[in-house]
Amino acid sequence: MPGVVLADGDLLVTVELATVCGSDVHTVQGHRSAATPLVLGHEYVGRVHSLQGEPRTVDGVRLREGDRVVWSIMASCRACDRCMKGLPQKCRALLKYGHERIGGRWELNGGFATHVHLRAGTAIVKVDDSLPAEVLAPATCGTATAWAAVDRADDIVDVDDAIVLVLGAGLIGLTASAMAADRGARVIVADLDPVRRELALRFGAVSAVDPRDPDQLSEAVVRAGGAEVDVVIEASGSRAAVVSALETVGVGGVVVLVGSVFATPSVAVDPELVVRNLVTVRGVHNYRPRDLAGAVNYLHRRSTTYPFAELTGDRYPLSQLDDALAAAARGEAVRVAVDPTAGATSGR
Repeated sequence: MPGVVLADGDLLVTVELATVCGSDVHTVQGHRSAATPLVLGHEYVGRVHSLQGEPRTVDGVRLREGDRVVWSIMASCRACDRCMKGLPQKCRALLKYGHERIGGRWELNGGFATHVHLRAGTAIVKVDDSLPAEVLAPATCGTATAWAAVDRADDIVDVDDAIVLVLGAGLIGLTASAMAADRGARVIVADLDPVRRELALRFGAVSAVDPRDPDQLSEAVVRAGGAEVDVVIEASGSRAAVVSALETVGVGGVVVLVGSVFATPSVAVDPELVVRNLVTVRGVHNYRPRDLAGAVNYLHRRSTTYPFAELTGDRYPLSQLDDALAAAARGEAVRVAVDPTAGATSGR
C-alpha cells in the first residue's frame, strides 16, 4: 500500500497473529459468497501502530501507540436505529473485517496481512502481554460468539445447575462448554468425531456423546442428574443438528442457534411443540461489544484452566496462506495460525 489515510477515530494495527476461522475456509471453497478482491481473516491480535484522534476501548480507556489489542469483526456507525437499539452487529452501515471488497482508503481491511486499518466504530479491547497470541486471536470471533451464546441462554434459563447440551465440538462449542461449566452448568457435548469428544471432556463437559446414538444422550442426561435438557447450543451449523436441537430441548428450555452461518436446506418447525413446551429459540450472529470484552476477561481469568492454547495448531507464514487454509479445511487442528511476522523460509 502506498499509504494509509486514517480518519478521525481510526487506527493502524500491526498484526501479531491471525487464525483461520471456518468461514474463511467456506469462502475459499465457494460455500459463502464474497465480493472480491478482498483480504480474508477476522480472528487476530496485534499492536497499535498509529492512530488518529482519540479512539477508545470498549471500557472507555484511551488507546495509545504500542497497546496490545484485539478488535471486533465489524465496525458500526453507532447512530442508526439498530445501533441505538443495542444491535451494532446489525448496523445498517456495517463494515466487516475479512469480508469486504478492497476499496479506496480501506485496502487493509482483513487479518491475513501485516497491518489492519481499524475504522471508527470498531469495538477494541486491550489485552495483557501474558496471554499467548494463540489464545487471544480466536477471541474476536469464536470465543466472543461462544460468550454471547451462553449469555443469551442465561437470559432465558438460569444456566447454573442446568443441563446444557452443546452440539458441535469446534472452537465455539468447546469454549461454550467451558463457559457454561464455569457458570455451574452440567454440560453434555455431542460431536461425530471421537477425538473432539475426548477434547470436550477437558473443556468442562461431564459427558461427550455421539449424536448418531440417541441412547447415549439419554443416558448422559440421567448420569448428570437431570430429567431433560434445559439449554441447547447448536454450534455446528449442521441441518441435522438444528433439527435435533429443536426436538431435544425440554419444557421451558432455550435453543441457541449459532452455527448456521451458511446456506442449508430449511428446517421444519412444529409450532405446537414450541408453544406447548414453552420453548425459546434464539439466534446469535456476531456479537455485541460487551461480549468481546466479556470473552477477553474470561480468557484472562480461565485460559490456563482449560487447554485453550492447544486448540491452535501449526503456524504458517503469510507467504504460505494457501497452505494454512488447506490445513484448516482438512481439520488438522481446531484453529490454524497465520503469522505475518514469520519469514517465508520459516516453515510451520
